[in-house]
Amino acid sequence: MMPWMRIGAAFCAALLAPLLAPLLTTAAAAADNQLTAAEKAEGWRLLFDGNSYANWVDPSKKSPPGDSFAIEDGCLRAVAHPQITEDLFTQDTFGDFELAFDWKISPAGNSGVKYRIQDHLYVKQQRGAKFEDTLNASFNPRLERTAKGQDYVVGFEYQMVDNQRNADATRGGALHQAGALYDVQAPSRDATKPVGEFNHSRLVVRGDQVEHWMNGEKVVDASLKSPAVAAAMAKRWGAASPVYDLLVNQPRKRCPVSLQNHGDDAWFKNIKIRELR
Repeated sequence: MMPWMRIGAAFCAALLAPLLAPLLTTAAAAADNQLTAAEKAEGWRLLFDGNSYANWVDPSKKSPPGDSFAIEDGCLRAVAHPQITEDLFTQDTFGDFELAFDWKISPAGNSGVKYRIQDHLYVKQQRGAKFEDTLNASFNPRLERTAKGQDYVVGFEYQMVDNQRNADATRGGALHQAGALYDVQAPSRDATKPVGEFNHSRLVVRGDQVEHWMNGEKVVDASLKSPAVAAAMAKRWGAASPVYDLLVNQPRKRCPVSLQNHGDDAWFKNIKIRELR
């Protein structure tokens, strides 16, 4: 190569470097529902492969079979208005962990991710009865699973919701907005993307401390043993209720994680977890 050609090539490379850098970064990132080499080295584990219920309790294998989730277009989808409203649970349990996931919600929709799950039980809402009273009464005697009803998860929730159009979000104020530690601590701000777009969330649970992250911003930093937890549970469930006892005392330290079906369409992908030591 002639000297002038070398100079020209170097000049072109210098000009193209800023343009190529974003492309190279994108190429280094994992495709949907995969881990990068760096993530594997850091101890991340993929919870959803984009095609199957591997790592999850398959709802279709329950008796009677569940219909609250489906797999489509590389996502786990919470199905609107299922016959059995229930969460999708991880097969494994976790103590201290960091969870990352991408999600989007349907217009006016509501969903969430539940963690430090203490129990779940089948409940049938009685017409005209307050849901909290019906659930508390369902602990004794426990109801058998039927082809239509609800399996309620007693745990803490990373809230996912359409902040502008969902009735729970608009009535409940900031404590019920996306990113909140539901009913306990509001997000520091609305860091969500427009409804219909995927958000990237992280949940960090270490001891009693939890962090909720939304699209790169930490929006909640809270203690699960704070007075705010006891106050919120007493207000909603009653201080003498089994739900209050479970969520205030938290006897189970290793628990599954669940994706919530709240009766609305919601989509989850790129779900990965690593245990913290």
